[in-house]
Amino acid sequence: MPPVAAAPRNSAGRILFASLIGTTIEFFDFYIYATAAVLVFPTLFFPAGDPASSTLQSLATFALAFFARPVGSALFGHFGDRIGRKATLVAALLTMGLSTVAIGLLPTYTQIGVAAPLLLALCRFGQGLGLGGEWGGAVLLATENAPPGKRAWYGMFPQLGAPIGFLLSSGVFLLLTELMDDARFFAWGWRVPFWASAVLVLVGLWVRLRIEETPDFRRVLASQARVRVPMLTVLTRHPRMLLVGTFAAMATFVLFYLMTVFALSWGTSSLGYAREQFLLLQMVAVLFFAATIPLSALYADRHGRRAAMLWSTAAIIVFGLCFAPLFASGSALGVLLFLALGLAAMGLTYGPLGTILSDLFPTEVRYTGASLAFNFAGILGASLAPYAATWLAKHYGLQYVGYYLSAAAVLTLLALLAIPKSAGAREQLPLGEQA
Repeated sequence: MPPVAAAPRNSAGRILFASLIGTTIEFFDFYIYATAAVLVFPTLFFPAGDPASSTLQSLATFALAFFARPVGSALFGHFGDRIGRKATLVAALLTMGLSTVAIGLLPTYTQIGVAAPLLLALCRFGQGLGLGGEWGGAVLLATENAPPGKRAWYGMFPQLGAPIGFLLSSGVFLLLTELMDDARFFAWGWRVPFWASAVLVLVGLWVRLRIEETPDFRRVLASQARVRVPMLTVLTRHPRMLLVGTFAAMATFVLFYLMTVFALSWGTSSLGYAREQFLLLQMVAVLFFAATIPLSALYADRHGRRAAMLWSTAAIIVFGLCFAPLFASGSALGVLLFLALGLAAMGLTYGPLGTILSDLFPTEVRYTGASLAFNFAGILGASLAPYAATWLAKHYGLQYVGYYLSAAAVLTLLALLAIPKSAGAREQLPLGEQA
């Protein structure tokens, strides 16, 4: 074995913490925008008028990042597969962090007019660009350092960044609303979470600059197996796996953004819950999300990633049919049950997702392939989910939002059935024999 492909010098703790801290920061940045898109931006960054129209315009800027994410996947995936996982992860984190801090510095519509939403959209695009390169690299950092039999367990650590980031972002907004009145919150308080992101980014950079390259990528270097244009290779040699991976992840996105962005918007506007009350309910429910991620990873390592996701997707289909009765139960306890069940199902599907997507592609294009599949799924499943759900609920009733979720889960189920049972076996193959 060439020296460059020697055993990794990273400790397990350092690798898992580096993969977790990065996605936690990235998702914190992403979620503070999602929360502000519902609570703040419709009032401050768009013309005064119909509140529903302002909310829809704000959610449209929210969707913009999902269209930027595949661009980030192609850009950062190219360098991740060409020069390495470590340097690319640092660049992705900086892109996301600087875009988030910039949002906290933007003037509002009353100060600069139409330029305000345009600048907001530009910063949102930067957020999406960074996250498009972050997720895939973090998953590969974990899975490509995993010992035999623990690939899903290692791969779930970056996924834990989602509930932790959500808890931090919701907690910050909840604390601000408790400490200041609406006048101060809308004047400057909403900017604090965006400014605070700068501190988190510095912590993330410090951790990631201390890690070593993954052993799988060192083998690519040693065997000179790098491809010139990874995205072109994915599109021409692995289009079926890209398509399957995209739809396999779609229901995950639909479910999460219905349970967070749409639920917060509909719960505080149409169901009459106070902002503070609903944020607190979501924070409690996210604990179920965090708890089921490791459970699903343990199951996946014992019984297979594909089987774990098939069972969790079936649960999402059933949950979609119960969506309206649970959400519109009329009590805070009923809403908490609704959120807890939905986010628990989210954890079950999200835990093995990163590992199963990385299994679909060979090492030399894995960063690009897994990132593209994940972020194309974001376009299909999340970019328009809050907007589409709001439109469906207003025109046809809340039950059609549930049907929308169940339909997305059926498509995901079909995609999972199309994944070969042996997809994960490539991790045991020599580099030259990987499909």
